[in-house]
Amino acid sequence: MHPEIQQYNDKLEAEEMDVCNFLAEEIDSELAEAESKIWHAHPVWFLDGNPVVGYSKQKPGIRLMFWSGADFEEAGLGVVGKKFKDASIFYNTLSEVDQADLHRWLKKSREIQWDYKNLIKRKGRLEKLK
Repeated sequence: MHPEIQQYNDKLEAEEMDVCNFLAEEIDSELAEAESKIWHAHPVWFLDGNPVVGYSKQKPGIRLMFWSGADFEEAGLGVVGKKFKDASIFYNTLSEVDQADLHRWLKKSREIQWDYKNLIKRKGRLEKLK
């Protein structure tokens, strides 16, 4: 796990830390080629410079977000972004995380991507990469 991400997780309450440590380990395992870092104050994983998955602590719980998740066509990713192609799920306990769902979503995050890294250059217009 990236040291900055471990530091982020270590600042959380025990249950939140368990969820985040598990998510980070699973993401690192499934997306071994991804670069991970703290980006906009939250852990994020990038494929070829494009953000694909990250998580953050929010009032409803730990939000696991997939940048292109709206196109995954997954009922479990019920919190769909309004402006972009993101989709999320919230967790409050580790027992809520379905490992099979998580692995399927991580696989889709590699296969289905919108080009977020060039969003500013394109003046807010997204283009599909895969």
